[in-house]
Amino acid sequence: MPAIFADIASWVFIIVGSFGLIAGGIGVLRLPDVYTRMHAASITDTLGAGSLILGLIIQAGFTLIAVKLLLILVFFFFTSPTSSFSLAHAALSSGVEPTLDNDWRDHPDDEQDIRETPS
Repeated sequence: MPAIFADIASWVFIIVGSFGLIAGGIGVLRLPDVYTRMHAASITDTLGAGSLILGLIIQAGFTLIAVKLLLILVFFFFTSPTSSFSLAHAALSSGVEPTLDNDWRDHPDDEQDIRETPS
């Protein structure tokens, strides 16, 4: 009976991870600029790959394969956010401007008026 629960849990993680990776791919294709695309890729990549690898660890059981998958997961959780930050910093340093609907930098007085509550 516990093997069924392990199978169900692992398949839930695998399905959630697959959905996360597909959503990240759609986000990369549909979002307007490099920053939002990078955000979609990094967040869903970490969630998707993390859940997928966790599901594979549960499927592998207590074996050497599970230890290797755990090491890959730890390495991935450290490198994915770091690389996303580095790419965003490089884009910003090279002058790539984000696409914004409301850029409060253009009208700093309007921002203050919106945040104040009417008396």
